[in-house]
Amino acid sequence: MGVRPSDADLIAEGVRGAPPREVPARLCAVAVRLLPVNGASASLRGDGVPVRLCASGERAGRMAEIQTTLGDGPCVQAAATGAPVLARDLAAGADAGRWPVFAQQATAAGVRAVYALPLGTGSVCVGTLDLYRDTPGGLTGRELRTAELVAGVMTRALMALPQTAPGDAPGDASWLDGLAAGHDEVFQAVGMIMAQLGVEADEALARLRAHAFAHDRTVGELARDVLAHRHHFDAPD
Repeated sequence: MGVRPSDADLIAEGVRGAPPREVPARLCAVAVRLLPVNGASASLRGDGVPVRLCASGERAGRMAEIQTTLGDGPCVQAAATGAPVLARDLAAGADAGRWPVFAQQATAAGVRAVYALPLGTGSVCVGTLDLYRDTPGGLTGRELRTAELVAGVMTRALMALPQTAPGDAPGDASWLDGLAAGHDEVFQAVGMIMAQLGVEADEALARLRAHAFAHDRTVGELARDVLAHRHHFDAPD
């Protein structure tokens, strides 16, 4: 059985008339309406750092930031493999042991299951659509096909829609500029940490992530403090 026409109709209705910058967030909201999940977020692949694109609510946004900070979780694995990653119970069994630190943080926030679907075509993965649920369990075949349809529409939006909205003046900022700015902040901070510690980029990013995790902060929050000289890394950090 394929995806029900009503699902496709709801997806189309959810994005109809939306400017490009709003399409991913609209699709996250549609996913929450169509599927047995409580939240959704979308992230783009970065150089070692998933970059949050949008989220349906505060908790979904926090889950995306946790995976960015840890560099681990279903979203990160789905982006790396280009295949869906379905974590049915983060509090018990195999899923709890696949990403133990992420699972602990997710369950503490009330999330018991996560379904991460790659955004892209063929061997090219540009990011992930991540779905969050506060009760354990999987998706039925029909529900998974619906989730994949939402991910497919989001992929087309990201890869095919113009970067400026109709009516924008020439030279107006791209709808992805704000996202790129947040991504650049992290790598500017990594550059500063490299200079402070005399280490390579991978080590600097690992230090940034470790310090953020240890102090219950996100990578983005700590990066802004590094750039503003409110936090300085030294060798014993």
